Amino acid sequence: MKSTDVIKEEIDYNRKALFVNLDESIYGSFAEIGAGQEVARCFFQSGGASGTVAKTISAYDMVFSDTIYGKTSAGRYVSEARLMQMLDKEYSDLISVLGKKRNEKTRFFSFANTVATLNFKKNNEAHGWIGVRFQLKPNEKPNDVIIHVNLLENDSLLQQKTLGVLGVNLIYACFYNYQYPNSFLKSLLQDISAERVEIDMVRMSGPDLDYVDNRLLAVQLVKNGMTNVIMFDRYGNVKQPSDMLYKKNIMILRGSFRPITYVGFDMLKAGFALFKKEVGFDKSNTLVLCEMTLNNLLEEGSFDERDFLDRVDILCGMGQSVMVSDFREFYKLSEWFCKFKIENIRMVIGALTFKNVIDKRFYSNLKGGIIEAFGKLFTKNLKIYLYPARLNAKDEILTLNNLQVDNEIQYLFKHLLDNQLIIDIPDYREEVLPFFSHLALQKIKQNDKSWEDIVPKYVSAFIKTKKLFGYK
Repeated sequence: MKSTDVIKEEIDYNRKALFVNLDESIYGSFAEIGAGQEVARCFFQSGGASGTVAKTISAYDMVFSDTIYGKTSAGRYVSEARLMQMLDKEYSDLISVLGKKRNEKTRFFSFANTVATLNFKKNNEAHGWIGVRFQLKPNEKPNDVIIHVNLLENDSLLQQKTLGVLGVNLIYACFYNYQYPNSFLKSLLQDISAERVEIDMVRMSGPDLDYVDNRLLAVQLVKNGMTNVIMFDRYGNVKQPSDMLYKKNIMILRGSFRPITYVGFDMLKAGFALFKKEVGFDKSNTLVLCEMTLNNLLEEGSFDERDFLDRVDILCGMGQSVMVSDFREFYKLSEWFCKFKIENIRMVIGALTFKNVIDKRFYSNLKGGIIEAFGKLFTKNLKIYLYPARLNAKDEILTLNNLQVDNEIQYLFKHLLDNQLIIDIPDYREEVLPFFSHLALQKIKQNDKSWEDIVPKYVSAFIKTKKLFGYK
């Protein structure tokens, strides 16, 4: 059966496990820590496992785990570092023991996971790292697929079952769906509802998977509804959100960045100057994020991959980390951050955008209206930095001093001001205020060279060199 045929024929996880077991070319090992041996169990129960399973192991005790795989630098057992140690060790053992004894038609693989399911008190973070190292052709270098999952069910037994199904789907996809990345992703949640598990990080690598751009793959997670947020570090590498955010001071700027102009650059610079003065600065625990919402990336209902990568390349070239979310409202973004251990959060918002944030019409879907929205937005560690706005040189500069507020929320707004939960950004460049991204984009498409006057020189050079955003 060809891989294309397998994609068209949706089969449940039991048949997938049996299908793999009956494939005489696939043979490997299973190493599972923290949630039993649920994935290996699925292969045993489906029948014919002797054709697939060379070894299973669960080094549950930390001393045994450290003895077999070594210690992790951070001392965290449910981590990407531990998963990679497991894959390195298990795959190396598999090849050294069986590499010369199996026939030349064998495609070896090692599956590993390190997982924390809910404890007895149900007060821990239920999540895990899962990976497969596998050959697509005998005697060739292996590929890796790594994912991070959040287990959402409120019962550890249900989480274990979900993990088993997910592991079967992953192994099956590695051998039969690898040529179709988006189908690969969607197949991972077959027989699993989105309410049971979230996949917030995926990475593919290896000689047969070099064609995959992991940034595009990550965005598909958001687009497919498999997670709300994905992140890239300043080098464009896909990262797991909790690893990037853990105990950090966060400053975030939301925008289209299509392209970033002098005003966007000044929002980052002036906002960060206030951030350092108010919160303090330590390079090891400070993170600045440029966030794009999914609706900013969808133009006329379709996702332009090249356009998205252009924006990421520019921002990463400026040394910025990037975040993509499916949140339209700021309060939903704030709610999401509450899931993590974060020191302080500061949102830089332009005054024109903030006028919409305080407009009650946008919260008619909430029972508590704008009061409920503000309660969710202004968490105990969040403040808003207001960046001034002006549409043209003749207009008055819009700040907190002259911002018009509805009578219904005047006292609420005064409370936020008195407690310095909304703060004006003081040191800004007045001359760049009208330099909006949509204006620059329009000028680029019209071949109006004046667009170069409203974007930083690095950005204009990048656009011209790469011929981005319709530049001719």
